Amino acid sequence: MLERDDAVLVVIDVQDKLARAMFEKDELVDNVRKLVRGADVLGLSVILTEQYPEGLGPTLPDVAELIDARPIPKRAFSCSGEPAFVEALEAAGRRQVLLCGIEAHVCVYQTARDLVESGYQAHVVQDAVSSRTESNRRAGVQKAADVGAERTTVEMALFEMLGAAEGDTFKRIASIVK
Repeated sequence: MLERDDAVLVVIDVQDKLARAMFEKDELVDNVRKLVRGADVLGLSVILTEQYPEGLGPTLPDVAELIDARPIPKRAFSCSGEPAFVEALEAAGRRQVLLCGIEAHVCVYQTARDLVESGYQAHVVQDAVSSRTESNRRAGVQKAADVGAERTTVEMALFEMLGAAEGDTFKRIASIVK
């Protein structure tokens, strides 16, 4: 069960040159934005990474504008291969890690695998990850689950952390997912 006091959101490599080639790109970006906005309402820390930004460009402006954190550049496919990411995750002090971004079968999967091996609960937000092909997206999500990551969706994760349909926070989350 996701708990907002123990969760952190990791937005992986949602960069211009990568995003253009993704399966169902518009849905991906829309769902990442919903997740980031919901994380803000729920008080989650957000860690943002960029794969080889010199070649693949910065995070999409539509996503970057919602995140206060500076992007962590990386070369390793797994975010855990970047010491600055490991430091940011440890500083967050939370054990449940929501993963969204691209590509599902490379960076998202490898990050999920490494997090599970390090004792974290990795939660792959399957409607907020993508790959160039649908089959690679499905394979990445499945393989992450095979190594112990949980599968969830944007709405499932946000409402699970919310816990009850009451108050201003519920109204704000409900308006985000509509």
